[in-house]
Amino acid sequence: MILSISKDQSTLYDQIKYSGAPESFAWVLPISGTVTVGLSSDAVFQALDGLTQTTVLPPPLNCPTRPNNCNASFGSSDSAGTAPNAGVTVNSRQVVGPYDTVQLSATDPAALANWLSQNGFSVPAGIQPVIDTYVGEHFDFLALKLLPGKGVQDMRPVRVTTPGASTVLPLRMVAAGTGSTVGISLWVVGEGRYEPQNFPTFMVEASELSWDWTQNKSNYVDIRAQKTTAGAGRAWEIENSTNVLPQNIQNAVINGYYYNGSGPYPQTEEDRAQLSYLPITDANGAVVKTAVQVRQEDLDTLFHGIPSAATRVTRLRADVAHAALDADLVMSASQKQDVLPTTRQVTKELNQPTCPVYNGCDQVGTAPRDEANFRSTTTTGGTTACSTTPPKQESRNAWAGVGLGLLATVIGKVVRKRRAVRQ
Repeated sequence: MILSISKDQSTLYDQIKYSGAPESFAWVLPISGTVTVGLSSDAVFQALDGLTQTTVLPPPLNCPTRPNNCNASFGSSDSAGTAPNAGVTVNSRQVVGPYDTVQLSATDPAALANWLSQNGFSVPAGIQPVIDTYVGEHFDFLALKLLPGKGVQDMRPVRVTTPGASTVLPLRMVAAGTGSTVGISLWVVGEGRYEPQNFPTFMVEASELSWDWTQNKSNYVDIRAQKTTAGAGRAWEIENSTNVLPQNIQNAVINGYYYNGSGPYPQTEEDRAQLSYLPITDANGAVVKTAVQVRQEDLDTLFHGIPSAATRVTRLRADVAHAALDADLVMSASQKQDVLPTTRQVTKELNQPTCPVYNGCDQVGTAPRDEANFRSTTTTGGTTACSTTPPKQESRNAWAGVGLGLLATVIGKVVRKRRAVRQ
C-alpha cells in the first residue's frame, strides 16, 4: 500500500491480488467526495521496496589477514451524477482499464447493499455491518468489478486520488475475512516524515540489536516481534524515513526493478513501458494513450504537489491484531522530522566468527576469531592487521505489502503474496 500526500491531493495505491472466477470479483472502498481512479503498476511498488529496504550491518569480523608482503585478496559484500436510485446516488461511472468503476452516495445502508447486489457487486454478510457504519458516517463509496471478458490476469494495481490532504486509511474494512492478525506494509510519500496519529509506533534501534555469528543473523525479527506484542497488536513499526529524489524512483520504475530478464529486451521505449503498463484504447481498439504516457501520468500523480527537494519516503509495517481493526488509520506529520536511515550497524556480538588461520602467506585452516588471531600471530612471528573484508549484510527485505485489497471488500479468495524475509 502506498499513500502519496500533498496539499493539493492524496493518492492511495493498491495491489489487488485475487484468485477465483472473474465474475465473482468485486472491490468496495469508502471514500470522501468524488475521487479520480487510475491504473498503476507493480513496478512502482517494487521500486519503492528496493530503494527503502532496511539493511542490518554486522560488526566487523576482525579476522587475521595475510602478512603485508603477501598479495591481498578482498571479498565483496552482499546487499541486501445521475439521478438517485432508491436511496443510492450514482455520482460517476466509468471504465478504467479492465475495471467497471462506480462512485456512489447513500443515506440508507440497506439501499446501498441492494444496489451493489443488483449490479453485480456482491458484498459478504460479514462486511455489511462495517459498510453500514461508514454510511452512517456519511462516507461515499468506490466499487470496482471486472468488465465482461476480462480475467484475473488482466487485473492491475489501482490508484485512487482524493482532493486535498486526506490521510485516513479505512482499516475497519480489513476486519472481515482476516485471521487473528494481518500484516500490512505502507509507504508514505510526502513532504517530510509521517507517522500514525491514533496508533502507537516503535522503532528497532541499532543499539538493541546483536549479531549471532553462529547463525550469521541478527535478532531484528525477534525485537520487532517483542515490540509488536508489547503494543497489543496495535503498534506500527517505522522502519525508515529517508529523503529520496523522485528521479531515482522514476529511474527504478523505468529501468530495472520490474523487467525479469526473460526473452529479448524490448528495443523501443513503448515496448519497454509495456513491460509494466498497458496503453489505453477506445471502444474500437485505437490507442488513445500510449504505455509511456500512462506510466508518466502514474509517476506524475505519485509526486504531485510535493517539492522535489523535500520528497520523503517513510516506510512502515505492522502485524495488526484483529481486535485492533476497530478504527481507521490516521496519518499525520511527525513532530520529529529527522531522517531515519535504512541501515542498522550492529556492534553487539554473540559468539565469534570463524576466521582463517595463516601460516605465512598460506591459509592452513579456520578457527574461532581469538584462536585464529593467536595461531596466525604465532606462526607468522608477528602481529596481523584487522581484516577489511566486510561480512555479509542482512537485508531486512520487508514483509510483503498488503495492499488496499484488504481495505476493501474483495469477493472470492484473496491471495496475500508475501516476500520472503531473509534472516
